[in-house]
Amino acid sequence: MSRVRDAAGGGRVVEVAPERLGGWFDRFATRNGGIRETAATDTEVVVTAANGTTATAVVPFPPLTGSGPPTVRLAVHAKRSRRIGLLLVRLGAHSVGVAEGGKVVVSRTDRHHVHGRAAAGGWSQQRFARRREGQARQALRDAADDAYEVLVPRVRELDAVVLGGDRRALDELRADRRLAPLFELASQRVLDIVEPRRAVLDEAAERARDVEILVRDA
Repeated sequence: MSRVRDAAGGGRVVEVAPERLGGWFDRFATRNGGIRETAATDTEVVVTAANGTTATAVVPFPPLTGSGPPTVRLAVHAKRSRRIGLLLVRLGAHSVGVAEGGKVVVSRTDRHHVHGRAAAGGWSQQRFARRREGQARQALRDAADDAYEVLVPRVRELDAVVLGGDRRALDELRADRRLAPLFELASQRVLDIVEPRRAVLDEAAERARDVEILVRDA
């Protein structure tokens, strides 16, 4: 099933697998009285229904090329085989890998214990906070090392890099100069994920191919 979440500013965002795009747009037309207009740029396809409802699809791995109906071009573009780097990070855990056709072919996953609650006040609390900060720093260093060892040597083979997890942790990694080639390839999309595990990496490999569509009712 397609993943759906509320969108900032109203509406909802639907993640649609490339193989299901044609059927999704057909159902969108049926539900909303037909299609009034379709427009496309290098980075998005906007479909406006007869009742004014819009579906704005973000082109994965732009630009969108080719000729013909925009929604058909989008489906063809999204189905194209790509080699994608995956970098998933949350506090205390990370998973990195390379995926082809939605399947992970190389990976490394690790988890570190990072205390989540502060102890009692005073000196003990300060010591606890320092310990927690040290654990978090070590976890991020290990994430950076694994990304450097697994992904950077393969960066020339990658068509794109997809990120996931905590944006603050990702920003910390972005400051590591060794990882600059990865972040130069990174798409703007950041996958929302639970704690990075191998199963989550497998799911992210499939979601990386999905097309995000913002639906706003008239």
